[in-house]
Amino acid sequence: MALSKQLNDLNNGWLEKIAESIEGLKYGHVQIIIHDGRIVQIDRLERRRFDQPEESGTSKKAIRK
Repeated sequence: MALSKQLNDLNNGWLEKIAESIEGLKYGHVQIIIHDGRIVQIDRLERRRFDQPEESGTSKKAIRK
């Protein structure tokens, strides 16, 4: 019976909220917090990655000298 209660909780909007958290996420994670067999919280951690700019004019070897 506990499993059917969990499924009912998921059907009551949690699946939609989880999908919203995942939508558009390129790097990161979504964490679902459960207490007493029920979802109580959804955390989304998004990481933004930026390309490193190309070095201009001098090489790393020239800088080390």
